[in-house]
Amino acid sequence: TKIPLDGIPFHPYYTVKDLVGVSVFLIVFSAIIFFAPEMGGYFLEANNFIPADPLKTPPHIAPVWYFTPYYSILRAVPPILNSQFPGVAAMGLSVVSFAFLPWLDRSPVKSIRYRGNLYKKWLAAFVVSFLILGYLGTEPSNVWGQFAPETLLVGGADRATVVARIFSLVYFSFFALMPWYTQKDQTKPVPERVTA
Repeated sequence: TKIPLDGIPFHPYYTVKDLVGVSVFLIVFSAIIFFAPEMGGYFLEANNFIPADPLKTPPHIAPVWYFTPYYSILRAVPPILNSQFPGVAAMGLSVVSFAFLPWLDRSPVKSIRYRGNLYKKWLAAFVVSFLILGYLGTEPSNVWGQFAPETLLVGGADRATVVARIFSLVYFSFFALMPWYTQKDQTKPVPERVTA
């Protein structure tokens, strides 16, 4: 196998880089474990430290931090026929959709370094929607109040729920439109030194 003309040997450069990365990770991980295991309630929730009372349910039960975007999608989908199944299906689809990425991506170039701006914009929109959905999943649905009942299309709905619906559409559009925008995007030419 050939290495690129401007490439560097794996050892010692990449092994030292990986050792530095592992060292930094272990330092941060140890600092969290020993000095801040609760992480402001995101790792160990405050409700876990309250004695159980079967007659009282906490007003807001937030999921673990890595499930919050999917929980927000679950809450954003309105129930149909008094059933929350559409929300559960949307949450399941939001998790499973990552498995279909190899077939959805139609770009001949796989490295983001040579991708066009259209893909980068969609990826940025996906990241922003994921972060906002994650924030909304940690908060109660009425955190920002409600729209006035006479408001067109969203009358009486929680503001956070409407925002979660908008960003859920952005989230799913990233996957649903990927075959189109990855095929139409203008990619930069991959240098021969990488492909030769």
